[in-house]
Amino acid sequence: MKFDIVIVGGGLAGAALAVALRRSSLQIAVLEHAVPSRPQDWDQRIYAYSPASAAFLSALGVWSHLDQSRLEPVAEMLIYGDANGELRFSAHDCGLAELAWIGESSLVHLELWESLKRQHNVTLLCPAVPVALLQEEGRVAVTLEDGRTLSAALAVGADGRDSWLRRAAGIEVQTTPYDEMGVVANFRCERPHRGTAFQWFREDGVLAWLPLAHGMMSMVWSAPDAIAGELMKLDNGAFCARVMEAGGQRLGVLELATPRAAFPLRLMRVAEVVRPRLALIGDAAHAIHPLSGHGINLGFQDAKVLAEELGSLPSWRDVGELAVLRRYARRRAEEPFLLQYLTHGLNRLFGAQDPVLGFLRNAGMNLTNRVPVVTNALVRYAVHGRF
Repeated sequence: MKFDIVIVGGGLAGAALAVALRRSSLQIAVLEHAVPSRPQDWDQRIYAYSPASAAFLSALGVWSHLDQSRLEPVAEMLIYGDANGELRFSAHDCGLAELAWIGESSLVHLELWESLKRQHNVTLLCPAVPVALLQEEGRVAVTLEDGRTLSAALAVGADGRDSWLRRAAGIEVQTTPYDEMGVVANFRCERPHRGTAFQWFREDGVLAWLPLAHGMMSMVWSAPDAIAGELMKLDNGAFCARVMEAGGQRLGVLELATPRAAFPLRLMRVAEVVRPRLALIGDAAHAIHPLSGHGINLGFQDAKVLAEELGSLPSWRDVGELAVLRRYARRRAEEPFLLQYLTHGLNRLFGAQDPVLGFLRNAGMNLTNRVPVVTNALVRYAVHGRF
């Protein structure tokens, strides 16, 4: 089975890359271990899609086909420190229609897959489990669990932070555990959120409430392991009460709408994003703390830039050539690096129980809030990836 590109991982980033190459003559195989499915009610996995990501998905013909009643625009974001620090971002004040869109992972994933099914240059292999990687001169071979072997000029790892392709290629990874868990759940709210996202930097972690459609709210509580363990052991009533109290009952009584889940948090730095005939995108290339809400947006921008580099090549150029892949790596070096160190620094800054640091971090939030040009610049970077 010969292809130009084999994409290992058909999640959001991998599927977006394949769809972005729909007008090219490149023959693409997409490997995924399970067909995406729609949950009966609400997806546990919720993302904040930036306007830049929405524009990318619009260019792919995906955004307009989404059920807009399941997407909630963020009009305002309120961030609170642990000692009266406060920061406010407003879409209206920054001249934007919205700061982001909050929606389910499956909502976008399923529409991307519908596009892939109709795409003339894509072969979907699902379920497919890769077990061996062999790099030869001029080609790379991926062997599947069922014995089939796929040969390609380029293999792309879009298979998440525990990437099989990255591991099989022997690419080194530096991992820094935060000794924290991200506890997630969706709630029905007594009071309207009016498109407002909330974030609290607390002694017991970083708590985020994201506005969902139909008056619901999605919570991400990045808490130390011990506290996360306590949250997961509480019965539903006590859990809702704990979340309500932590957020100052801003949305009134909360009712659990989905089962809660928890996942370990860690910072991950990859030694190389590209090698001859190999490229990494999305969480396979970088993992950041969820307090930024930017993880999936980094993955979409990776897919967009790599598709631009590969799709613009003349027919005689080799898509696995290192010089080609290095152009992608250079274009994507700055944003993940800045966000990794920004979120890591914020996590350490607010995690330090030092009264002097406490005063400085909250004073800094209040000062930033009083200088509109600074807050507007921060919003523009979050939205467009540039100041």
